[in-house]
This record gives sequence, structure tokens and C-alpha cells, in this order.
Amino acid sequence: MSNQPSNWQQKIEGEWHGLPSIFDAAGNHCGYNKVYRSSVFADGRTTYRMNTKIQDGLGPLLPRLEVSDIFSFGVIDSDQDRIYLGPDFVGAGHPYGTLVDAHYYSPGWTGDLRTMVHILPDGETQVYSSLIYDGPTLFTVFNGIYKVAFDYHTNPDTKARIDAHCEAERVNGRNPHILPSKKSGFWQGEMLVYDANQQPVGANQVRMDYRPLDLLRAEMQVSVQGVFNRQYTFRRYRHHNKHYFEGPDLYGNSMGYGRALYTSQHIYGDALKIKGREFLIDDNFTLSIVWQFYRSDKMLYTTFGVLHWQEE
Repeated sequence: MSNQPSNWQQKIEGEWHGLPSIFDAAGNHCGYNKVYRSSVFADGRTTYRMNTKIQDGLGPLLPRLEVSDIFSFGVIDSDQDRIYLGPDFVGAGHPYGTLVDAHYYSPGWTGDLRTMVHILPDGETQVYSSLIYDGPTLFTVFNGIYKVAFDYHTNPDTKARIDAHCEAERVNGRNPHILPSKKSGFWQGEMLVYDANQQPVGANQVRMDYRPLDLLRAEMQVSVQGVFNRQYTFRRYRHHNKHYFEGPDLYGNSMGYGRALYTSQHIYGDALKIKGREFLIDDNFTLSIVWQFYRSDKMLYTTFGVLHWQEE
């Protein structure tokens, strides 16, 4: 127990509201989870509360994911590990500045979760996703965008703003991760870099040049400069919500759950791989990207940031 909240705890002050979309293991959209959540530090203790309500069916997932009470669990708060003490969630989250990468278990859902939350530079928006497993088998995915509020329950203007955001999520959350099919251009931006010990080591400037080859295929050249330098070219192919990376410098595949694409990529001729989440934030193809680099299957860097699209 600490007398001061961690840096991450300070970044997530307030109540965060969203309408995450729910997908089955095959990537089919099957409903929403209306959520508001807060993590409160008081008297040297941190308590996390989450109010959820399933919407729009879900079929066989409904009795597994619906709950009758508000989630509430204790947290040992730090910027190294945020340890979740139950009863609703047990495990830990690992902050990297404005990103948390968490792995924990939900007894109520009987599911093992891998959750990422990226706080965007405005400090008011979170890009969220949870992959939920039975052992090694994925059974559902949640993802969406949250907005923060401090007086939702007492201020009609705040309530109207947040409610409008959630209604927009009802429309946008179903959108698939599809990149431009007829337009060439590039994404560019800064990605923060943290080492395997969760320490900041600087930033990379990233540019991804993109050229469609047909309606389902494109060629990309990725340039990374800064803390480490890397350049690689590959062709990509999309089949429904599955994406494939076909060399020559990088191979792998990925799965799309709505706007979020979960990737596994391998650099040719090197014991280097990238696991990541690439999330389309808006209609301008803006991307929230998290890339985790592994060398010899050991974590090397966690990098994340926002890349903006420019058509050529």
C-alpha cells in the first residue's frame, strides 16, 4: 500500500464510458457491453469498479457474460505491476506510460483475459480491447473506444456528450478493419518505446507507405527510425476478416475483430518477431498501433502511438 497513486493511476482518474463491441471467436459481431468504470485511489488503497450491461442478444455468450452485480476488486497499485486481488478479477496489469498490457482471470466469466488500453494523446480517449480465452482457445473479443467524464451522473451536458459517443460506437464498433482498397498513401507518426523492464527509452518515427495492388492486396514499406532502426517491405492480402503478410521481408497473419486487427509477424532471416494490435480509430484511417518486438522469444521493446493517414 502506497500513500501516493502510481503514474498510471493518475492518468486514469475519472469515470470512463464506452460501448465495446462483442465478437465471437470467428470475428462475427454479436452485441455490445455498455460499460462505465473507474479506478479510485483513497486512503492509500485502490479499488476498481466496473458497471456492465450486455446489449443486443449475444446468443449462447449471454449467460456466460451477463452479470447481476457491479464488478469491484482491489488493486495493489504501482507502475511496475498493478496486481488485481479479486473477487472479480485476479492477475496483473503492466503499465508502459500511457499503455497498459494486462493478463488476468475473471471467475464470473470463467475466462482468461489479455487486455490492452492505450490512452491517446488527448488524455480523454482510450482505445481498449480484451481477448478472452478458455485455456489457449479464444471464445470472445471485446473492443471499443472509451471517453472520460467527471460529472456524467450530475451534469446534463456531460451526459449528452458521453451518450452521443456511445451511440456513435454502436455504429462504428461493427466496422471491419479494412484499409484503403483504391488509394495509395502513407501513415506517419511517433511511437513511444519502452524496454522489457517497462522503462521509457525514447521514441521512434514511423512511416508506413501503402500501395494497393488490387482490391484485396497491397504492398507496404515500413520505416522505423529512432531508438532502433528498421526497414522492411511486404505484401498483404485480406480474405474477409483475416489478413496475411506475404514477404519478402516479413511474413505472418492476423485476425480482425471489428476495427481491431491482432497481428503476428516474423522478420525473414532473423530471430525477430512482432506481435501487435492495430486499431482503426476513425473514418480517416487513423491508427492506434501497439507493436511488441521479441528477439529469440524474449520481449525486447513495447512500442505504441498514433499514426495518421495521408493520401498521395
